Amino acid sequence: MAKQFLNSSIIRKVAMGLSGFFLISFLTLHVSLNFTSVISEDLFNQISHFMGYNPFVQYIGQPILIVGLVFHFVMGFILEIQNRRARPISYAYNASSANSSWSSRNMIISGAVILAYFCLHWYDFWFQELNYKFIEMNVPNETRYYEELVHKFQNPVRVFLYCCAFVLLGFHLWHGFYSSMQSVGFNNKYARAFTKFGKYFAIVVPACFIFIALFHHFIR
Repeated sequence: MAKQFLNSSIIRKVAMGLSGFFLISFLTLHVSLNFTSVISEDLFNQISHFMGYNPFVQYIGQPILIVGLVFHFVMGFILEIQNRRARPISYAYNASSANSSWSSRNMIISGAVILAYFCLHWYDFWFQELNYKFIEMNVPNETRYYEELVHKFQNPVRVFLYCCAFVLLGFHLWHGFYSSMQSVGFNNKYARAFTKFGKYFAIVVPACFIFIALFHHFIR
């Protein structure tokens, strides 16, 4: 019984927390690279071209990212189902809003919307990149990335969907950062500082993504 509990509960939560930290590091890198499109068209093109043709990024980093992302969301759904099954029936009649935040009670909803956003993002950029390089076999063009980005954000419906997804990403990160620390057993004198950092991260990073989308839609 103890072994089954260890395998099904503790290890899964730790794996969920570690995958969460991995995706947080990816978000930090992603928003940093994308924000260069606001600062300098040439810089954004140079960085995008490097990332798009670097073998390590394309054939090692990118597959690891996809596996980590799928694992995180699948594990999240599994843990949510397990938690729902483990709750007493009477819990449904409690005032849950008084005991927990909206973000913690609706991680499954925000996670599902964010997953849908990633699918849209892959369709908009990753699949188009694969088509450009491997199907159409185009000659590498170092100046195309900025114009492609601006073109995508001219559609108001797409910009609206992106912004909604990033708002929910903020709610997801607000609880997810703290939950990941608890899952990996990070509970010492530095935990409060990291929790505070996580709340700033949950606001700043989605806000930067939203700013990038709105900047290219209204200004460019």
